[in-house]
Amino acid sequence: MTQDLATESLAERMPFSKLMGVKVVEAGPDKVVATLEVRADLCTAGHILHGGAVMAFADALGALGTVLSMPKEAKGTTTIESKTNFLGAAKEGTTVTGTATPIHLGGRTSVWQTRITREDGKNVALVTQTQLIL
Repeated sequence: MTQDLATESLAERMPFSKLMGVKVVEAGPDKVVATLEVRADLCTAGHILHGGAVMAFADALGALGTVLSMPKEAKGTTTIESKTNFLGAAKEGTTVTGTATPIHLGGRTSVWQTRITREDGKNVALVTQTQLIL
């Protein structure tokens, strides 16, 4: 099975991310890249991407990276900590890109940092999360 097929299969098993419209562009144990269209139902009253949607998007990328990098005998992963710095807004009708990279890949935990950017390259958020390997 190619990495792309494995990634597609993993993305399909994440129902909330599928509902949000997360599109995985690239995924491997060293980097996960995905896009998200800023739809009206993901926005605040001001037509900007809701902070919870930003956090959920980043969480999905860190979890996917952990699954792709954890030992084969592991049963799964769960987020045990997440910190978000909100740096800018993304307007409805645009697309944001998330790029997650590992900071630490251990036997019991991994730490991923996800940078979310707008189409113009400006930062929307920087998220650092810790995943527990089950």
